[in-house]
Amino acid sequence: MIPISIQIIEGNPNLSSLLGWHLQQLGYSVFQTTSSQQARIVFQQQQPSLVILDAELCDGEGIELCRWLHRHKRTVIFLISSRTAEVNIVTGLKAGADDYLTKPFGVQEFLARVEALTRRIRSTVPSAYLDFGSLKIDLVQRQVRLKGGIVDLTPQEFSLLYVLAQAEGSAISRAELLQRAWPDEINNPRTVDTHILSLRKKVELDPQQPSLIQTVRNVGYRFNVESVVKSQDRQGTRQSDQSISPKSNDRIFPHATSDRPSRQYARS
Repeated sequence: MIPISIQIIEGNPNLSSLLGWHLQQLGYSVFQTTSSQQARIVFQQQQPSLVILDAELCDGEGIELCRWLHRHKRTVIFLISSRTAEVNIVTGLKAGADDYLTKPFGVQEFLARVEALTRRIRSTVPSAYLDFGSLKIDLVQRQVRLKGGIVDLTPQEFSLLYVLAQAEGSAISRAELLQRAWPDEINNPRTVDTHILSLRKKVELDPQQPSLIQTVRNVGYRFNVESVVKSQDRQGTRQSDQSISPKSNDRIFPHATSDRPSRQYARS
C-alpha cells in the first residue's frame, strides 16, 4: 500500500519538525514547507493527500492559500491556527478546511484528528492512475504513457494534462486552468495557450489538427476522451479487416462501440 502523503505548511520550523517527526513515525510520507510560495510549488509537485496548513504564514494569509488549495479539490485540508474566535473558525471552514484545530494543542489530539482525516481519505482514495486505454496518466510517478511509450512532459505540462483529463470532457476556462494547474498566481491567459501548444506537440498525432486537447471557442480547452477510444476502435477494426478476406461485393460492418472510455482504476 502506498503511504498517504502529507504536506505540512507551518511558519514555525520547530513546530513543523515536531509534527513531521510524529507523522513519519506513524508511516506517513511527509513534506514540509514554511512559506505560501514554496507551499504551492511543493503541492503541485507532490500532490499530497492531506495538507496541514498554518493559518498565519509569514509571507501571506493562510486562509487565501486554503482557498487556493480547495479549488484544486484534490486534497484534504487540516487548518491549525492561534485564532480561537468562532468567526475565525467559521471563516477557515468556509474557506475549504476539512478540520480546524486551535493552538496550542496536544500532540495526541493532533494525531487523532489526522488519523480521522486519513480514514476519510482511504475510504475515498483516488486512483493511482487514470486509464484511457492507449493513454495512461500515472499520478504516483507523475508519468504519462501513450501507446506504451513514456511521454516526456515538464511538471507544468503534466499538471495541465491531469487537470484537463480529470474534467472528463468538460470544458475548462483559461482562468480556471491557471488557478488549478499552476503553482503560482498568474493572470496571463496566454500562458495557458503557450503550454497547450507545447503539450499538443507531445501527445497529439497531428498537433496542427488536435483531437485530444480541443479548443472550446470563447471558453478554453477540453480533454476529448472520445478521441482515444475512437483511435483504438479504428486500430482494432484495421486488425480485424486484415484477418478477413471478404468478397469484392461484401460490406464489413464493425460492431458498434460506445464512445465513452473504459476507465480502469488502480487503487493504492
